[in-house]
Amino acid sequence: MQIKDYPFSKLPFSNLFQTYTSDFSKLESYFETNPFNEGDIVSHAQQLDFIGDRHRSSEILKEINERYQPNHKVFDNIDKLARKDTLAIVTGQQLGVFGGPLYTVFKILGTIHLAKRFERQLQKPVVPVFWLADEDHDYEEVQSVNIINGDDIETFSLPDKSGNLPPVAELKFPDELESLKKNVRECLYETDFSDELWDVLDHAFQAGKRFDYAFGDFVAKLFSKYGLVLAGSNHPAVKEHTKQCMKDAISNADEMREALEKQSNKLNRDYHQQVTLYDSNLFYLHEEDGRQKISRNGDGWKTDSGKEWQTQELVNEIDTDPEKFSPNVFLRPILQDYFLPTLGYVAGPGETAYYGQMKLFYQNFGLRMPVIFPRLSATFIEPAIDRILDELPFDLYEYDSRIEDLESEFVDRTEQVDIEAIFSDWKEKVESISSEKTESIKEIDPTLEGAAGKASSVYMGELDKLKGKVYRAVKQQEQTQLNRIKKIKSQLFPNGAPQERVVASIYFMNKYGISIWDELLGSLDEDEHFNSHKLISL
Repeated sequence: MQIKDYPFSKLPFSNLFQTYTSDFSKLESYFETNPFNEGDIVSHAQQLDFIGDRHRSSEILKEINERYQPNHKVFDNIDKLARKDTLAIVTGQQLGVFGGPLYTVFKILGTIHLAKRFERQLQKPVVPVFWLADEDHDYEEVQSVNIINGDDIETFSLPDKSGNLPPVAELKFPDELESLKKNVRECLYETDFSDELWDVLDHAFQAGKRFDYAFGDFVAKLFSKYGLVLAGSNHPAVKEHTKQCMKDAISNADEMREALEKQSNKLNRDYHQQVTLYDSNLFYLHEEDGRQKISRNGDGWKTDSGKEWQTQELVNEIDTDPEKFSPNVFLRPILQDYFLPTLGYVAGPGETAYYGQMKLFYQNFGLRMPVIFPRLSATFIEPAIDRILDELPFDLYEYDSRIEDLESEFVDRTEQVDIEAIFSDWKEKVESISSEKTESIKEIDPTLEGAAGKASSVYMGELDKLKGKVYRAVKQQEQTQLNRIKKIKSQLFPNGAPQERVVASIYFMNKYGISIWDELLGSLDEDEHFNSHKLISL
């Protein structure tokens, strides 16, 4: 396994994220700490004053993790979190079937790596934590798995669901899971590692089992040996423990809104606003009507289904029944960092952008925004691809283009005859002579000017057709290389998106073994900042 740096600037990431990773000084007013400056991070750690109850958080984490039967290192780390000097590096993600796309595992690996790194540098315990997105409701985001099959991507999906669904975490896998497994296994051809992989998947993902339990079992099986602690907010004890944050979000709603607006408007002027603002940052969980936004209703509050409160009534209900309420994208990190002594959060590009809206919001809760570390971002290059990359005239980022454009560009770059120049020159000469002859015809009979122009236009159209035939002739001659271009594109930018966002991690586990993650973790530079994309040759 060889790892090379590749600039984010060449890849389809937002301007904000590219600036964040290349010139943080331009964004420092939106964030608390520079994630690429060791001194700033050490200072942040020294100043971190955790206001939550460590012992209660530790007790709850034991309850959450016991059901996954993890490695003993997980409980060792949970015990450490009860100590006043312990810090956490946190990440999180939706609960994708069979573990989701590659970037989910990349986030976990980056979190484990950074926890080790700062434990060494700070000389104090730093615990890696994965926050299950167990209050997320976006079933469509987690129901499918994408597998590379030859030069194509095959998508396998669970049945669609509609109506007022509970959080995805609470859904149970249907009986159709077994046919999904069968189809995926048939697509993933058998290797020396297949049985080991399917032992993990069959243990974790079972019909009738909740999504969060399945995903948690999958993650624990692979990464609990590194002491990775699982957490989440869809748990009665967590809601009870963090309800003060939800109460404050309502009691001080105007100040909270103002803090988000001020930061978001500024960010939107310079870059882009990732998340739209709403009256409150809470949802109400109704048994029949599902999750409902809580909105302003004069001096009080309401849901779309017609439930109403005055402010103190709403605060009282949160205090009495916190399980009826769920945080939105802004409030969830607040609950997380009230529950855990978070030194840093490992974020994807979109998360980095919405954290850029939150610095003042954090301060309203008496919290300090954690260091926002970029996640590990990478592209796996398999041996068959590695062997042919250098034979083609493209940089990696260019494979993000349409296949038709790549084919034409290949012909232009490799043919000694410049087809575009030939036809461009031909058209210029036709236009010149057509203009001259049209003027002559116009002098004879002005009514024939249109017919002359039409004749010229038809001729130009025939030239375009001829150029297409020439390209097709060359394409036939170069078909082997063009097939290679298609193969490379399908692996590096499947469905027109970066590999890490599309391809399931199990595809690579099946080909290279579940130990691929151990090897990758061991291959990272111990002081890695994750401020560039990684090209990983397997």
